[in-house]
Amino acid sequence: MRHGFIFTGTDPELAVELAPLAEASGWDAFFVWEGIWATDPWAVLAACAMVTERIRLGTMLTPVPRRRPWELAGQTMTVDRLSNGRVILSAGLGVAEEVEDRFWIFEDDPGRRKRAELLDEGLEFMEQLWQGEPFTYEGAHFHAKRTETMLPPRIVQQPRIPTWVVGVWPRMKSMRRVARYDGWIPNYAPPDADGVDPDEQQRTYTPEIAAEAIAWIRDERVRLGLGDRPFDVVQEGTTGGVDPRADAARVRPWAEAGATWWLESDWKVPAERVAEYARDRLRAGPPRVD
Repeated sequence: MRHGFIFTGTDPELAVELAPLAEASGWDAFFVWEGIWATDPWAVLAACAMVTERIRLGTMLTPVPRRRPWELAGQTMTVDRLSNGRVILSAGLGVAEEVEDRFWIFEDDPGRRKRAELLDEGLEFMEQLWQGEPFTYEGAHFHAKRTETMLPPRIVQQPRIPTWVVGVWPRMKSMRRVARYDGWIPNYAPPDADGVDPDEQQRTYTPEIAAEAIAWIRDERVRLGLGDRPFDVVQEGTTGGVDPRADAARVRPWAEAGATWWLESDWKVPAERVAEYARDRLRAGPPRVD
């Protein structure tokens, strides 16, 4: 299992200070969050790339349907090249307006179905944009005319920047999307639930359910001819960083279920304490399972 740290603050200078601390303290990745009217995460990650050498860098997460694919492709390519191939793209539908209206102050939510269409098309489109070669594209929402001039550099990582996708278990349309890409960011909707409630998910999503979903993903990837390619499963959570045994006990069931990444986060830390918390938690090191 590898270990990432999610910076939940908003100060770009602090993020750039923390990334090398994460690397020096044994973490494997450093993530920042992406908002709509917020600090630019890809500018921050570009700066982080210049002060680190090993750790992977990414967002947690990018609402791809809210983005123009050519702009996101350029941003991610830039950081991928600056970091010599250390970028991860975490992709999701974005928060619905009824869940968090703060993210919809500039436009109206077109609804889950359209956001899902935009996610599928955006991810497909970016795979061609990342190659920096002439191509044409014609989709329901986006198109590209062929051009031979002013082409950007291609990404370092091939055939694409590793893309982790949010998927809701056991909703098969959502999970089939996940299986085509490079990692699963789990959401869980109990069979009798009307929607995906974050509090209910935390209460009901267990390592046993994760293992069931991971087994399904593995079978689906074999069916798609992708069974021999790397695939990551993410589990986000909070450990104290004080008692290594307690931290390992918290993480171990998820590792045994098949999770390949533990992402450390605590979104409840007040803004005025984020810097102190992040420095202390990073220095304590990741919650390793023997």
